[in-house]
Amino acid sequence: MTPWLHIIGLGEDGLDGLSTVSRALIGSAELIVGGARHLALIGESKAEKMAWRQPLADTMPDLLRWRGRHVVVLATGDPLCYGIGNQLLRHVPLAELRIIPAPSAYALAGARLGWDAAEIDRVTVHGRPLETLRRYFAPNAKLLVLAHDGSTPAEAARLLVEAGYGESAVTVFDHMGGDKERRVDGTAADWHEPRGTDFNTIAIHCIAGPRAKRFRGAAGLPDHAFESDGTITKREVRAVTLAMLGPHPGAVLWDVGAGAGSIAIEWLLLEPRAEAIAIEREPARIALIARNAEALGTPELEIEPGEAPAVLEGLPDPDAVFIGGGLSAPELIETCYERLKPGGRLVANAVTLEAEATLIRARERLGGTLARLAISRAEALGPFSAWRSLMPVTQYAVTKEWP
Repeated sequence: MTPWLHIIGLGEDGLDGLSTVSRALIGSAELIVGGARHLALIGESKAEKMAWRQPLADTMPDLLRWRGRHVVVLATGDPLCYGIGNQLLRHVPLAELRIIPAPSAYALAGARLGWDAAEIDRVTVHGRPLETLRRYFAPNAKLLVLAHDGSTPAEAARLLVEAGYGESAVTVFDHMGGDKERRVDGTAADWHEPRGTDFNTIAIHCIAGPRAKRFRGAAGLPDHAFESDGTITKREVRAVTLAMLGPHPGAVLWDVGAGAGSIAIEWLLLEPRAEAIAIEREPARIALIARNAEALGTPELEIEPGEAPAVLEGLPDPDAVFIGGGLSAPELIETCYERLKPGGRLVANAVTLEAEATLIRARERLGGTLARLAISRAEALGPFSAWRSLMPVTQYAVTKEWP
């Protein structure tokens, strides 16, 4: 089918910044759809105009009634960079679309700062929890952030200071590419700028102080990074467990008997494009998991209250399963293995003899490997130091074969 829906990226300079082709498509359109700001930027037109309603999905039925006619949708910058293009592709086949991007806010801000695009983390908190930013804080990290509104720069500066990155350089750009373009520079600790425009982009060059927190990088955050009632997979065992689980983009993890939620949270920190579901039956621990997820920058963690295996029935099939608790439940391992996608990994840790026996029986039925993880930490013993052993952990791991 010939494309009938044209998604055109628009900058602050409006029609002046568009190619001849894009201007011709807008000039011949029967319907132009966009936000109020976009529609104002193109000025008068013979086409019928339709403004997006909130939520955007409410406008889709009206838009789709124009199928087969000449329709233009105006987007900000690159329509596929956290833009309307991604949502439209859920409703309209790619063969019926033509997408013409303009420079994204990330590209514009990077160009103004001279930042190498390959060294930048591109983040958005528009319509998303601000706490997501925490997961990206690391020494010398460079972040470009699409703001939620005019209060976001001050809130981002506050988070940086709280995490020990108060000396970080912060730059805010308003109306990039237009006559009203504005730039404000400062540091997180000294950020006292009043609320700016709602449409802004924040550049952050993270400078770590002596007590800066770091939530990204290699697996195995310090145990004290998590609030815990003692039910937590210890740092060294957690690092091995995450290596066995193998986070990857788009993968869904079940963290069964999540306790403090440490495995699910680090899974998301290691791969922000993955998903995780923490399954926990104890109300106090459910609240604890939620606090840890927010504090460590993974507020998108899904928490499923209930007892496995019964609570697993309505969940999406996982690419990886970690069982850290509940091994006394009959058929838990078999149920998780059955739901596991082909090629997926199941990892279970046990500290009691009874749970270890369950893992041994699972290996006999399903195959896989068993390993004993024995960790000792040096601790003070009077004026000297001595090794203090943690409880040994038996770890079972199995990969589900393809049919």
